[in-house]
Amino acid sequence: MHDQPDAQDCAEELRAALAAHGITLPSLGVDLPTFAARYPARPLIALGNCNVPTARALTTALRKGVA
Repeated sequence: MHDQPDAQDCAEELRAALAAHGITLPSLGVDLPTFAARYPARPLIALGNCNVPTARALTTALRKGVA
């Protein structure tokens, strides 16, 4: 079974990686309802909503990573 500290660490690592590209997703975090599930489930990382400039910056960063 997966635990919240592992999911929280993952979310923080993603936050730091995005910040290195100047990208902030304010809603980024662990999806807490995942832990309330009746059956064991892998925790989800909630990315949340973002505005168009942030989505474009994220797209650019991802494309650079592939090139």
